[in-house]
Amino acid sequence: MLKSWIAAAALSLAASAALAQAQTEIVMQYPYPELFAETHKRISAEFAKVQPNIKVTARAPYESYEDGTQKVLREAVTNQMPDVSFQGLNRVRVLVDKNIPAQLDGYIAAEKDFDKQGFHQAMFDIGTASGKVYALPFAISLPIVYVNLDLVKQAGGDPANLPKTWDELLALAKKIKELGSDINGVTYAWDITGNWLWQAPVFSRGGTMLNADETKVAFNGPEGQFAIRMLARLVTEGGMPNLDQPAMRAAFAAGKTGFHVTSTSDLNKVTQMVAGKFALKTHTFPDVVSPTGRLPAGGNVVLILSRDKAKRDAAWEVVKFWTGPKGAAIMAETTGYMPPNKVANDVYLKDFYVKNPNNYTAVSQLALLTKWYAFPGDNGLKITDVIKDHLNSIATGARAKEPDAVLADMTADVQKLLPKTTGAAR
Repeated sequence: MLKSWIAAAALSLAASAALAQAQTEIVMQYPYPELFAETHKRISAEFAKVQPNIKVTARAPYESYEDGTQKVLREAVTNQMPDVSFQGLNRVRVLVDKNIPAQLDGYIAAEKDFDKQGFHQAMFDIGTASGKVYALPFAISLPIVYVNLDLVKQAGGDPANLPKTWDELLALAKKIKELGSDINGVTYAWDITGNWLWQAPVFSRGGTMLNADETKVAFNGPEGQFAIRMLARLVTEGGMPNLDQPAMRAAFAAGKTGFHVTSTSDLNKVTQMVAGKFALKTHTFPDVVSPTGRLPAGGNVVLILSRDKAKRDAAWEVVKFWTGPKGAAIMAETTGYMPPNKVANDVYLKDFYVKNPNNYTAVSQLALLTKWYAFPGDNGLKITDVIKDHLNSIATGARAKEPDAVLADMTADVQKLLPKTTGAAR
């Protein structure tokens, strides 16, 4: 009996050793542990059930998107990068410029019926640079409108027929503002990092930040004129107060604001802060024109950084699972973000959205998804600061009555900072 037990134990140890030798270890690193630690833990557990030959090990998380990008840039020099890295959507370009992430086009092309697993062109577009796919989106946010239905009703609005255009929203916001001296009609989180809510109204009208070869400002056309005038009208007609994002969020959650335009990633936090004080509803971003209108996606993507072929192949299985139906559904259930994967939304999360209709608003805009634009060249980050400074001059009220002049100044300042060569490096 003892001999049999020893033999069985020896076989078990041998099998374990063989499995350990057969396993490929993939080192993964992600940002914002306070948001995503539980998410990645749960996805890792599910992945281990279907891919026992691939062991996923998580490094200490990045503190932020900026921290993650800076670490990868440093580690690329010393060849100490993780195999898989989660990065902010608008940080893909700087890594591609340094030839750091692996191209994914070959892996995508080799997949059969990839669309049936919920992957679609808008997902690929987000992580595309120079016509090649380098990343797949994981946790996605889009701009939406948060609505205080109680204030809408008090101002004579119809909760079942909320504004679809900025004209309609501003008209109702003005009435809400008149309800009391401490009431705001509308707030708009224009200062979100990377000019996200400057890009949104420009893209929603079919515009772009720069021309095709990225040598000339393009946001000064009709689309940009619409966007800058809309921002000015929020101040001059809607009476928008000069608040930063946290203050805007707090005012809305306190029941003091009718409409608050910001990211869907705020939804869990705002819902908790509102805590039933008033009827909260989310609504789609206004005035997205068909068929060219788009909205910039926020959130993070996953890239393969390993330079070893076997590791890259294993890393692709990790990327596929994390962004696939199961991984995407877990992400949505554990965070305030939404999954870009169609099967996750249509199948895995069907009941979730029935119970949480406010979460479905951003999902209903998935077809409008486009990438969060990153300006080219060494001055790319400086350009975003310049744009923010000009938008601030409107939000503070200092130049709210001259939006066209602000746009002209902003255009000239950004043009000076663009790369001088034709066709910026990507």
